[in-house]
Amino acid sequence: MSYVMVKHKVADFEAWKKVYDSLEAERVKGGSKSASVFRDYGNPSGVVVLTEWDSLESAQKFNGSEKLKDAMMKAGVQGPPEFLFLDKAGS
Repeated sequence: MSYVMVKHKVADFEAWKKVYDSLEAERVKGGSKSASVFRDYGNPSGVVVLTEWDSLESAQKFNGSEKLKDAMMKAGVQGPPEFLFLDKAGS
């Protein structure tokens, strides 16, 4: 399994979350196995999303898609997001 951590700043969390939730079927279709959303205690506009994927290729394809870029823009993501592609170490 592969994981992706995306960190970004949003203008309005509730508006962002609606757009994020609307992409759930696309994420699952693209190979996502699970997803968790976190907010920064010190900065409520700071959002981190951790997703589990069936493969690194699936993760890279979805996270590099124009559909996701357009959704982030529509959702009010401010500035470029930070993507970390991760592999679970150990058990």
